[in-house]
Amino acid sequence: MDALAVLAYPHATLRQKRQRVQELSNLGIKSVSFSGSATTLGKVSVLGKGYAGVVMLARDEHNKYCAVKARRTDSPRKNMTHEVARLKQANQEGVGPKLYAHSRNFIVMEYVKGQRISDWIECLNGPGTVARLKQVIRLVITDCYRLDMRGVDHGEISNISKHVIIYSKNDKPVIIDFESASDIRRPSNVTSITQSIFISSPIAKKVQRIYKKTLPSKDQIISSLREYKNSPNKQTFDMLLETLKL
Repeated sequence: MDALAVLAYPHATLRQKRQRVQELSNLGIKSVSFSGSATTLGKVSVLGKGYAGVVMLARDEHNKYCAVKARRTDSPRKNMTHEVARLKQANQEGVGPKLYAHSRNFIVMEYVKGQRISDWIECLNGPGTVARLKQVIRLVITDCYRLDMRGVDHGEISNISKHVIIYSKNDKPVIIDFESASDIRRPSNVTSITQSIFISSPIAKKVQRIYKKTLPSKDQIISSLREYKNSPNKQTFDMLLETLKL
């Protein structure tokens, strides 16, 4: 698979591929780099691939790195409008990668250089490990609270390993991929991510190992989550953070 094919994955005519190149150029993209990722399409490396799009590393007209998401030609979405709208809402709360530009087939956004949260936790060791872990968990759960208050449900945040990246430079967690997000569904970001981190995912076992004896019981966590779910507000959220010792 060549570079042009990735821009219009999985299949397109040569004319459609060239149209997409022009569309990217109109968005200020100078070049696309197919390197530095474990995800591949044939022999071409990309940052990520989902059912609706392919994400690539790129440089803009100012030679600055950014991430470009290309709409798959077999995507059920006819354009990127839905995801752009949800990402804008998230950005208004300081959540998610910053949106730079967009068109019918592309989203240009902040490139989050770092590790998936699962890999980041796996590499945690040495002095300050517990403090670093708690800081990251508090930040990402707070971002989820902001989304809840905004009325945006991420939709896939329970799959935390694929949707939270930790910035290498400052341990800042960033929630990515708002393709499945909705402002119609009742938001469940805080409850979903808390359950994923502490109860029901491979990450939970790693977190339990680092927390050791200071981790609250499963029943305590579920009780606090139930209080928050029944009445999502600052008070019940703060009570949840206290239960989680954050």
